[in-house]
Amino acid sequence: MPASARQRCHAVLAGLVTLATAAVVSLAAPAPASAADTWTETGSDRADPLTESQGLTSVEVPANSPNHYTGIGTIPLSVSTRGWNHVGDPDASYNGYYIEPYQQDSGNSKMYRVQAPDGTWSEYVHTLSPGEALNNSWDAISPDGQWMLSGEWGTMNRLLVFPTPGVNRATSPSANLPQASTVNLDHPVRDVQGCDFSGPTTLLCSSDDPDGSLFGMTKPLLQIDLSAPPNGSADVTGHVTALRQLPLRSSCSGTFEVEGIDYDRRTGVLRVIVMSPGFCILTDSKTYKFSRG
Repeated sequence: MPASARQRCHAVLAGLVTLATAAVVSLAAPAPASAADTWTETGSDRADPLTESQGLTSVEVPANSPNHYTGIGTIPLSVSTRGWNHVGDPDASYNGYYIEPYQQDSGNSKMYRVQAPDGTWSEYVHTLSPGEALNNSWDAISPDGQWMLSGEWGTMNRLLVFPTPGVNRATSPSANLPQASTVNLDHPVRDVQGCDFSGPTTLLCSSDDPDGSLFGMTKPLLQIDLSAPPNGSADVTGHVTALRQLPLRSSCSGTFEVEGIDYDRRTGVLRVIVMSPGFCILTDSKTYKFSRG
């Protein structure tokens, strides 16, 4: 989210804590009917506004690891005092590398904080390319582990591709993390808060789009089908499909905020965080669960 919106969210949370559809819409060239999945809501869990309000990911290594969540309350003090005061939607590689995306209010860089399978942490900083937005809402690691996708806030026609920090041998904490290539989208997306791979060339993404003009619905679940697996050496294209509107239910009226997303290949369960408006951010924000079909 942008700095101004994030500051308002922080202020609301601080004050409150102190006091206390069905249709598939396909854009651009029509895709075969079998290309777009249908996701049915199967349940939900309460999302804590301090520690589960930004993102989530399932972790396969070590075995039996709990799901990881991010929120305002999960940012280490040693990180926030250096200006990295916002954490986005994380991801984990199949071989146990866990990566959190960070941003700051100003400057010319973004940061990815990496936990290796042995528990050690390291930081990889990316200096912005010309025209690149400062925000760092999410990361998504390719199934082969070698490439990491990331996106920018606002209305965008692309996703960014980086070598996966800590996994790809071309990366080092002592060197700039370079952008390797681009995913060029065949239809614009707006305010994407998270993406996750559900297959070698398929991404599922949560969009906080408040407008609805791009897809005929606000807050959509998106599917992006890549023309090829990202390999860092060449750009690929992405076909964008809006699958459904994400659940917007609360005891309070107002503006919801769609946050991070996770697909667990072991169970086939898709999860998306939706934060409730106003005071209800504390009481009925949810992580919604979906199954295919």
